[in-house]
Amino acid sequence: MRLLIFSDTHGDTAALERLMAVEADYYIAAGDLTSWGRGLDRCGEVLRERSERVWVLPGNHEWAAQIAEFCGKFGLHDFHEKTFEAGGYQLAGLGYSNPTPFHTPGEYSEAELALRLAPFAGLSPLILVCHCPPLGTPLDRVRQGVHAGSRAVREFIDRCQPEYFFCGHIHEAEGVQAELGRTRAVNVGKRGYVLDTGKIKE
Repeated sequence: MRLLIFSDTHGDTAALERLMAVEADYYIAAGDLTSWGRGLDRCGEVLRERSERVWVLPGNHEWAAQIAEFCGKFGLHDFHEKTFEAGGYQLAGLGYSNPTPFHTPGEYSEAELALRLAPFAGLSPLILVCHCPPLGTPLDRVRQGVHAGSRAVREFIDRCQPEYFFCGHIHEAEGVQAELGRTRAVNVGKRGYVLDTGKIKE
């Protein structure tokens, strides 16, 4: 199974076109297709060519209801707080971020993030995709000594140890990979990351 996970394209339709040109079984947009929710339809026109294989999360720049409506319009799958099974894995998605200084539309408190992650705790083997990264890891490092990820996401990963974890949100950490216990984790960014479970799974 080939998964292409990407995030934070922020209206860059050329980047989306490059991503959609990559062959994969599933495409997961991990949030922030836009900035402040503007220009979603332009993104939808690009994503529609792979529509039956595209799953979308709202980032902190989108509203959950807006993404649900967008997915319905373009024949995509709304992945927010949803799960599906593929390739012997359980895939689970949670959009939005922990609070930011910018008061963007898609923000949850840490308590809300923990509550919404809780239903995924029993899934195994789990591939978890969130918009926001776990706190205090290489995936959420803004600069030396400054981390902006979610405590609730970190606690879920530490406790449940999904096999794979993917996120975006912190642009400065794009492409960064880390091992968090047994969890292999990547901040995918708009360049995206291909997970080929047929090659990697041991």
